[in-house]
Amino acid sequence: MSKPPVLEVSVRIAAAPEDVFPYFTDPARHVGWMGSEAELEPVPGGAYCLRMGDGFGVSGTFQEIDSPRRLSVTWGWAPGAGQAVLGDDHARDDDLPPGSTRVVVLLEAQDGGSRLTLQHHELPTDELREGHRVAWETYLARLAVRAAGGDPGPDPHSGSVGDGARKAES
Repeated sequence: MSKPPVLEVSVRIAAAPEDVFPYFTDPARHVGWMGSEAELEPVPGGAYCLRMGDGFGVSGTFQEIDSPRRLSVTWGWAPGAGQAVLGDDHARDDDLPPGSTRVVVLLEAQDGGSRLTLQHHELPTDELREGHRVAWETYLARLAVRAAGGDPGPDPHSGSVGDGARKAES
């Protein structure tokens, strides 16, 4: 059986690689562009866990840290996270178990800033690749704003819209 295609997303950031890299390793910086809580232990085998404001989350471990050029982490849904946001008909924990895929972040200096290329390996279905493509494009655009000193606005998974909808239904 052949490996699934690698999802690749790239963005230009108006900040040097050494200024962008900590947004993947420092919990306080990470939640400035993605997530509401982060448990990050940036050493090989250390925890890489994110929780979004709406209950969605990912869980994995750091695999490689080569600051400020490259890092890789394993990636999968935190237990129960898919159902918490998408409902039982759309996501199951076994669709993307914790640590079941790999995300590689590459940073290179470019025109006074950085070119960030993110590769997401082992996403098993077209649907998961497309969903992650949309999410990575959204979040990397937010990172570009934050790393350049701007405010990217509320996180798409902040929970404010979903919480309001859930309250309205009850």
